[in-house]
Order: sequence, then structure tokens, then C-alpha cells
Amino acid sequence: MIVLGIESSCDETGVALYDTQHGLLAHALHSQIAMHQEYGGVVPELASRDHVRRALPLLRQTLEQAQISKEQIDAIAYTQGPGLAGALLVGSSVACGLALALGKPVIGIHHLEGHLLSPLLASEPPDFPFIALLVSGGHTQLMRVDGIAEYQLLGETVDDAAGEAFDKSAKLLGLDYPGGPAISRLAVTGDASIHQFPRPMLHSKDLNFSFSGLKTAVLTAVKKYPEALSDSDKANVARGFVDAIIDVLVAKCLTALKQSGLKRLVIAGGVGANQQLRTALNGAGVKKRFKVYYPELEFCTDNGAMIAFAGAMRLQKNPSLATYDYSFNVKPRWPLSEINDS
Repeated sequence: MIVLGIESSCDETGVALYDTQHGLLAHALHSQIAMHQEYGGVVPELASRDHVRRALPLLRQTLEQAQISKEQIDAIAYTQGPGLAGALLVGSSVACGLALALGKPVIGIHHLEGHLLSPLLASEPPDFPFIALLVSGGHTQLMRVDGIAEYQLLGETVDDAAGEAFDKSAKLLGLDYPGGPAISRLAVTGDASIHQFPRPMLHSKDLNFSFSGLKTAVLTAVKKYPEALSDSDKANVARGFVDAIIDVLVAKCLTALKQSGLKRLVIAGGVGANQQLRTALNGAGVKKRFKVYYPELEFCTDNGAMIAFAGAMRLQKNPSLATYDYSFNVKPRWPLSEINDS
């Protein structure tokens, strides 16, 4: 079965083809980062318009790369939510319009399920069950994953997600959008002893997160400087921030593993590309004797491959999910817990 995947939930347009017999056939991605940098963040209307421009050229590119015709596609998966409503509508309309023209079934995919399953595309995928940390710009969640569509929420952020804290703190330091990678690079040269920021909810008895207070601590530290921050000052603040957020993420993962008795940890989402997080988790894995799995770096951010793969896995498990109802709708707000039985 060959599944076409279309991702357009935010500021990246992704298209991919996944074959259940031969794996990922091809994928193409366009990032809007350069367009949104001028505004310091994603502008929803501009994002939607750019998806319109990019979707069909990326589709043709992917088909050519895979050397198949569109008639060979067996089903089309698209990101139904969560995300920006206008951006989601572009991808869903392209998917449903193409499916109608070809007489193929469609399936709407939860964006976070795509991220959750993306490490299964790696050369050494994890076996079920495992603990998963979904950590991105809009979400920070710990999940127990027992199989496809078998997800149990263990904990989540009560305010800002980790990615939001990265971006907002980077902005306080005057760094360009996207701030997460920039502040992580800057932290490498910082002195860890200068700023000891709080570790929010580090010792709470649950698996929830809170990062808004950490962002406020960065703001307070920046305001204490009488003049504009030097490069070394910025690096020191960045180091203190990154160390704090990594400590919390690692501690919560260790607690989840201990409580579940599992020895496999999956990291998914854009922050999963963070090298400080990977280094800390890999070190903890060696010490505590558990294995950490990551998506390939190209699949950490939003992409069509994870949507095509999630669609294929869903349809293999439950073929009745394929629908010929092309009256598409999107779900800008869509809890992951709602998809287990769908």
C-alpha cells in the first residue's frame, strides 16, 4: 500500500510517499522560516498563502523522485489538526481534492501522532511499548505508547511548552527567529555558574511541566544588566536557561520510566533535535540502563513523511478508517487522547 502524506499545520509544507512494503519512497519539504523572520514569528495568513503556492510543486517533485504516477497512490493522509486553521485547510483541501479526482480514500491524521511515530522511520526503530516525550513549539507531553493508536497521557505542560520557552527566551536576548536553535547554539559558549535559574516542577509528584516561570526568570536576569548585554552576557544567560530546561525534561523522563518499568524512551518533536537534550538523555540512558530513540534530524520538525507513515500504520491496523467522504474539516484544537478509538 502506497500512502501519500501532506503536512501543512504551521510553517512547513511537507509531502511524502510511504510504501508499507518498501518504506519511505520520497519526501519533499519547504520551510517558511526565511519569510517569517522579518516578523519575528509565524504570521498565519502568510503561512496559509505560502502553503497554497508550495503544495502542488512539492507533490510533483515527490512523485518524480519516487518514480511513480499519482494513479499508483492507494490512499492519501493529511494533517487534520491541531494547528493553524487556515494552514490546515490548505493541506486538507489539496488532499481531498486529489483523492476525489483519483477515486482514492483519505484519512485525517493528528499532527502529534505523526511526531510520536516518526522515530519508527529510523533505521533502528523502537519496539512497543515505550515512553515518549513529545516536545515542540506548542506541546510538551509525556505519553505511554503501547502500539498504534494506543496512547496514554502521563503528563503535560500547564502553561508554556518547552519550545515556546526557548523561542520567548531567545527573543528576550535579541536573537532572531526561530529562537530555539539560536539560544541552544549560544549556550554552548556560556558559563554555567553565572545564572542558576529555577527548575519549575522538578520535584512535583506528577509528570506535568511548567516553563512560563523560567521564561520570567530570564526576563528578570536580562533586566538586571544596566546596559545592553554583551555577547558573553547573552551566552551566560542562554547557558543558564538551557541547563534549567534540560534538567527538567530529563528528570521527568526518568520518573516516567521508573514509574512504568519500561526501558525504552522516544523523543519526538522539534526540540528533539536539541543537542544538549540528546547528550543529557544519552548520558542518563547509559547510567540508568535504558535506550533512547530519536527521529532522524530531518524528521524532527514538521514533515510529510511522518504523516504518510502514520496514515499507513493507521490503515494497516484498521482499514475501515479510510473514507471516501471528501467534505473535509480540520481540527485546530484536537487533544491527542481523542484519537485512540478513532
